[in-house]
Amino acid sequence: MKRLGQIDPRLMRVALAAARRHRPSPNPRVGAVVAKRGEVIAVGAHRRAGEDHAEVVALERAGGAARGADLYVTLEPCNHWGLTAPCTDAIVAAGVERVVIGCRDPNPNVRGGGATHLRKAGIEVVESVCEAEAAELVEDFTKAVRDRLPLVTLKLAETLDGRIATRTGDARWITGPEARREAHRLRAAHDAILVGVGTVLADDPALTTRLVSGPSPVRVVVDSRLRTPLDAAVLRGGATIAYSSAPSTRVKRLEAAGMRLIRCPGRSGRVDLRLALSKLALSGVLSVLVEGGGEIAGSMLDAGLVDRVVVFVSPRIVGGADAVAAVAGRGVARLADAHRLAGVRIRRLGDDLMVAGRFNSPGPGPHRRRTPGRGATRRGGSDPART
Repeated sequence: MKRLGQIDPRLMRVALAAARRHRPSPNPRVGAVVAKRGEVIAVGAHRRAGEDHAEVVALERAGGAARGADLYVTLEPCNHWGLTAPCTDAIVAAGVERVVIGCRDPNPNVRGGGATHLRKAGIEVVESVCEAEAAELVEDFTKAVRDRLPLVTLKLAETLDGRIATRTGDARWITGPEARREAHRLRAAHDAILVGVGTVLADDPALTTRLVSGPSPVRVVVDSRLRTPLDAAVLRGGATIAYSSAPSTRVKRLEAAGMRLIRCPGRSGRVDLRLALSKLALSGVLSVLVEGGGEIAGSMLDAGLVDRVVVFVSPRIVGGADAVAAVAGRGVARLADAHRLAGVRIRRLGDDLMVAGRFNSPGPGPHRRRTPGRGATRRGGSDPART
């Protein structure tokens, strides 16, 4: 009990820290640690899809020292073939004595299979160590497996009176440098960033990660009639455009320029946002940051597609009935039906405040449909499975 109560959580957090340094979409982030008597021998992480999983990396680094050791892994080891061999086979072959797992595989078809295989091989298995942290680490993968949709974070930067621009459209800059750096960290932490065409036409944003080190996300524009100019900054280097209907000449011109177009017809000529997100998930996008503007934010909320919200609040008041609201859309009729965040965190960034929370709790949760195992492939696209 001493080991479980003191050493196991400490070493599991080392594995969690290793996992957070990489974004191997469409695979989940996973970290692993090989240790003996509480001392770390080797650390591994899954860097990208198709490469060795975290358990295998850590075991190879440990070499012969892995025999009789404890293995800490943030996600239940896989027990099936994908692009790589089952991790459970490598664990058994290495002679590991004990495996400590953060959380189980969220896929209902394989959930518990890895742990069962290890126990049958005579290995002691301890589960649910730092479970909440481990589940949060893979909540985007869980969402993709469960709903065939990416995890969606809505980011807003607004004044105290809920405005994102003045009546003349002036919007730079609402927040200070500290908040803007944090916003770029959010970009680097997501697979894709999504805006509406109104933001492209008004602000011509590049939507790249610049103020911090880290990868730039896939850039997605929701543009029902393909009004995005060919010289828009967001198109430099390629982008994905979700549209409803447009002249074939316009479609061909954008495709010839290297853009990926996904047709998602919805009601009244608008883009079906759920369909657009599902197509992004099929292409391997596990997480999407929605960054502007008020119309797309309101539409996402109205459609019930937002999982998390991050709001940067500036200590300014714009005023004026014609100033641009942070959230438009249909909205709710009763205050009792207002979108309410749970697990709210508040942080000060210079003179600004960051308020963050979620609508859906992390973790496996209820599964509404059966899905292929990790490593499986469905017709018509890639499966959000660990490969």
